[in-house]
Amino acid sequence: MAGTTDALKRVMLGRALASNRLGETLLPKRIALPVFCSDPISSVAYATEQILLVLGTAGAASFLGFAAPIAVAVAVLLAVVVASYRQTCFAYPSGGGAYVVSKDNLGRNASLTAAAALLVDYVMTVAVSVVSGVVAITSAFTSLAPYAVPLSVGFVVLLAIINLRGVKESGTAFAFPTYAFVALTFLLLASGIYRALTGGIPEAVSAHLEPEQTAQVGGVFTLLLCLRAFASGCTALTGVEAVSNGVPAFQEPKSKNAATTLLIMGALAISMFSGITGLALASHAQAYSEGNPSVISQIADSVWGRGFFFFAFQAATAGILILAANTAFNGFPTLASILAHDRFLPHQLRNRGDRLAFSNGILLLAGVSAVLIVGFDANIEKLIHLYIVGVFTSFTLSQLGMVRHWRDELSRTSDYRRSIRRSQLINGTGAFVTALVLVLVVVYKFLGGAYLAIGAMIVLFFLMRGIRRHYDDVSIELQPEPAGSIRPSRNHAIVLVSELHAPTLRALAYAKATRPSDLIALTVAVDDEKDRQLQAAWNAWQMDVPLTIVSSPYREITRPVLDYITRIHRDSPRDVVTVFIPEYVVGQWWEHLLHNQSALRLKGRLLYQPGVMVTSVPYQLRSSEKAADLENPADAPALRL
Repeated sequence: MAGTTDALKRVMLGRALASNRLGETLLPKRIALPVFCSDPISSVAYATEQILLVLGTAGAASFLGFAAPIAVAVAVLLAVVVASYRQTCFAYPSGGGAYVVSKDNLGRNASLTAAAALLVDYVMTVAVSVVSGVVAITSAFTSLAPYAVPLSVGFVVLLAIINLRGVKESGTAFAFPTYAFVALTFLLLASGIYRALTGGIPEAVSAHLEPEQTAQVGGVFTLLLCLRAFASGCTALTGVEAVSNGVPAFQEPKSKNAATTLLIMGALAISMFSGITGLALASHAQAYSEGNPSVISQIADSVWGRGFFFFAFQAATAGILILAANTAFNGFPTLASILAHDRFLPHQLRNRGDRLAFSNGILLLAGVSAVLIVGFDANIEKLIHLYIVGVFTSFTLSQLGMVRHWRDELSRTSDYRRSIRRSQLINGTGAFVTALVLVLVVVYKFLGGAYLAIGAMIVLFFLMRGIRRHYDDVSIELQPEPAGSIRPSRNHAIVLVSELHAPTLRALAYAKATRPSDLIALTVAVDDEKDRQLQAAWNAWQMDVPLTIVSSPYREITRPVLDYITRIHRDSPRDVVTVFIPEYVVGQWWEHLLHNQSALRLKGRLLYQPGVMVTSVPYQLRSSEKAADLENPADAPALRL
């Protein structure tokens, strides 16, 4: 079975890569763009819709005209954030983004807050992006709408498998859908402009929809409504920080290539978002509360009709929205690895898998995201409210950290002061505007569901502090004591015996080879007839190791052995007791079901006894011979007596 599993793993993920091939996985800009920028590029597909959805609550189509200035404000904010993160790419080529910047400049609590915000944001990115992609599919094929949840979970699993194959392979696989969406979006914008100049754009299917008023308007309430729409439109900024997190994944020169990729992404996202908003207003498109059909699909329908280009665009939109989750599949495992290196997350998240990807982080992200999608029934309107709180929390802390970084640089050098002050001004502006947006997002989205994201960030913050505290405590406990202070006086060896057979003889021989102070064979009396047979066999073989039988009137094995060992340790506290346990090594999974597992339970208990060492002595059965032919024999199951 292990061989079958290993073969299946190789088919799905490919052959393992040696550590010295890590350089081969570094990304050129053309591949890095779909890997790290698919999220902010894809956000243009629903950012306009979120603005229109909020403005529609005013109950009058005339309020939709506010979408234009709001879109301009979002575009300006996006430009500021892109410029700010370009500074981070040059200042921190080691990656880590907001977490590393905050750790170096603002302290542990700020860095853990940024890390918690980013981790929550990455989970939300996967959930929102995949569900949005499924909405695009169901907009074109409405009969699939009842299957939104299994479709979404299936896409998450598919993304996880592709990313487990390695960063470069996932980037190559995702390059075509990303560039196809960009090309078709600009084709849509060009077609829309042409139709506007030659007779006008046909109205969208929702143009005559009578919006239901659910928000109070007039005077200050209109301003508050616009601010709320602006906060919703800021979903266009999600994923911008991913490039600064992944600078080490770029080819040399890393910082320059990362900053250039970020600039290209910003230019594409701003122009596409602005154009889609303009076409939405020109076609009088309105957003449906259930999100189906989406605003962007209505625009494509108005400009092209339901022909080839419409369905190609829907496919590209669904593809880019689903693949936008790939930004998180690269950012989350990398950040989790850095946090694990700093002992804020379990050490397992630090390790690279067979394909040099952070496999454990990928699997963790996929699992949590799938649970979130199922829990919220793949409802985009419910999920979107949880989304951007984490984004702007990390944005703000990162930019504040960069302001502090440039201030320290000014105090250390007299060179390039004008350049440093310009960078400080860019990051200072970024910190101010992102902090302002963060306040708006929290105010307007808190009751809609953002409180769940904030709660998750708080829980994660204290969880990471607790993990670090645990690792620190363990490190103190594991500090070596002065030479000789932990050397035991004597070693008492005990071989556990159930019957006299080849595994028992091997365990006895191995125990003798360790030259213990004393050696006994220990068995527990639970069956009088079996005990007499064991004693007779022991005498017949003239064993030179004494057989000790401890009674167990209630037929329990574990407790009598523990009591016996405890007495030895109590009488000689500085001595150690080494327990040798014979074990079968089998080749078939079903053989586990045919043998007693009492020794396995005993071994688990012995591991908690101070002064007790546990040694397994394997004995290979013939069925285990095929395990020697496996690429990884450790995958073969071991069975304890």
